[in-house]
Amino acid sequence: MSSADLMVILLDLVLRHIPIVLKEQFRFLWFLRICNIHAVLLYAATDCSVWFTVTFTFDRCVAISCRTLKCRYCTEKTAAVVLGTVSVLSLLKNLFWYFMFTEMYQMSNLPWFCIATLDVYFSTVWVTIEFVHYILTPCVPFALILLLNVFTVRHILVSSRARRRLWAQRNGETVRDPEMESRRKSMILLFAISANFLLLWATKTVYSVWIRMQSLGYDSMLLHSYVQELGFMFQLLSCSSNSCIYALTLTKFREQLKDVLKCPFASIVDFMQKGEKK
Repeated sequence: MSSADLMVILLDLVLRHIPIVLKEQFRFLWFLRICNIHAVLLYAATDCSVWFTVTFTFDRCVAISCRTLKCRYCTEKTAAVVLGTVSVLSLLKNLFWYFMFTEMYQMSNLPWFCIATLDVYFSTVWVTIEFVHYILTPCVPFALILLLNVFTVRHILVSSRARRRLWAQRNGETVRDPEMESRRKSMILLFAISANFLLLWATKTVYSVWIRMQSLGYDSMLLHSYVQELGFMFQLLSCSSNSCIYALTLTKFREQLKDVLKCPFASIVDFMQKGEKK
């Protein structure tokens, strides 16, 4: 997840703006199909970021709800196969962007960084392909994340009721159960991931579908261009926030992060203590 998020940041926030800011130095790109390749890699990295979140959510669901399947599925080998398969499928799914765009960068600070011809822009075939693209990412991933989280939360609630009764009989109602506290935090985390994914992707998805409907002649209300810019900003934020939420809520990760932050200062203190002894 973190690697895919980093690729999105590099391909979108960094490399996409270099030909725009330094357009005089990158005029040779007008004669090469660099922008087409860039578009394929960018959308593939975005799909990986989204679908890695889905696979991680499924992994948590199996680990919590399916104890018999956990030993066979939750392994490093399975994780490598799943991540590799998702990466290849994401790349193949986004190959159509290579043929949709021209080779020319759009030399302006707009989210659409490659120029598309009018034939492509108003083509019913390409509009249909784009609709399928937006359904597969992010509509289907959100539905899967929501469904998996519902299954996981349902399992936690069912098992928690039985544990609460046993804990009350053994220790009394006033004693806090640390396992129940951990389960409650897990439910909050799952709902936070679902809400974060839905809210941050909603603006871009609605605008993209709306603008395509307008190009086909279905005009009802004009959306300002700043809605598109907000949608891209929120979508990019979503590509990094999920991994941050998962990582920062894990106790082991927080402990290792503290060790990393303390490491430089520990080395300085150790060096000073050695100097004083000498």
